[in-house]
Amino acid sequence: MERPIRIALTKGRLEKDTVGLFESLGFDCTAVRDKGRKLILPIPDGNMEVVLAKANDVITYVEHGVCDLGVVGKDTIMEMRGKFFEMVDLGFGRCKFALAAKKGTDFYSGYGIKTIATKYPNVARTFFEKKGMDTEIIKIEGSVELAPLLELADGIVDIVETGTTLKENGLEVIEDVAPISARLIANTVSLKMRQAEIEKLIKMIEEKLR
Repeated sequence: MERPIRIALTKGRLEKDTVGLFESLGFDCTAVRDKGRKLILPIPDGNMEVVLAKANDVITYVEHGVCDLGVVGKDTIMEMRGKFFEMVDLGFGRCKFALAAKKGTDFYSGYGIKTIATKYPNVARTFFEKKGMDTEIIKIEGSVELAPLLELADGIVDIVETGTTLKENGLEVIEDVAPISARLIANTVSLKMRQAEIEKLIKMIEEKLR
């Protein structure tokens, strides 16, 4: 007997929202709700099992085929890229990538190379390459808002939800970069080998989202 369809979920809010979606489809997610410290959990009536992982690892597990499906934010997909299929925009976890700088800055003025601080260097690089702009990208692991305040960078590319953190630190959005929401992704081989099961689940999800 084949193993259950294995779906990797990004721990935290996306995990909770996905479990809520599965429950609305009629699946019994008790084991996932009462997980304790377990990381692989059954959804027996759906012939599925959930793997809880960090966002980057969701993509790795799906790409390498140890998980058939994954739920991850578009932000991680844009930054990591990889070989998998993006199947459904699940609609939750909505926010955006934005370019921000100190309030009152005329960011696009002048001819010098702009320095950009970000946790997402690939996203930032792609955005400015499309504009034909030369930039120096500095990867920051913590609060990127600090970089313009310390004059390490002219601007930042970061995830913005409400914009409150930017305002409180004297920054403002200069331009939106890309919208973000949770996406269902699929392993390329799984999509062929287990096509009927995966398409059935996707159809259920799409009908629910409508």
